[in-house]
Amino acid sequence: MVFAGKKSHMVVAVALLTVMICCFTLLQLYTGDLQKRIGITAGICILIQHKTEKQGDRYEAVYSFYFGDYGHLSVQGAYLTYEDTYLAVTGGSGIFEGAYGQVKLRQLVFPFKLFYTFYLKGLKNDLPEELVGKPVEPTPAVEPTPAAKAAEPHATIANYSD
Repeated sequence: MVFAGKKSHMVVAVALLTVMICCFTLLQLYTGDLQKRIGITAGICILIQHKTEKQGDRYEAVYSFYFGDYGHLSVQGAYLTYEDTYLAVTGGSGIFEGAYGQVKLRQLVFPFKLFYTFYLKGLKNDLPEELVGKPVEPTPAVEPTPAAKAAEPHATIANYSD
């Protein structure tokens, strides 16, 4: 997860594994520069509508991002596979206590790669430098470093969720 510009603007690159159409999702989270593994997301996505003319689907999504010792963020809203989507940030814990705002979801490779940009308000403090940085350009070809994929100690945050 990278926080660019102001430290309340956060970017997350995510690799997604989805099971079934009405599904429970588990995603591995990486910093926006793809140098560190920082946790997982977990939640539910329910297929609401197939849009043939747009070659995609509309889901209702409710899930959380877990960031080890830093805490978690919860989001919910419509997830569109055919265009960028904004979901509501509904709260958080740890350093994200009091967080609200929105998160932009960009579909890179359905359903395996997503790119998230968080626009957070209500944070009590600046975000840690470990989470702040310049994200890679989000393209279907981007991949985390081998060390981050392998969750090597130098390429993870403290007590990241697995």
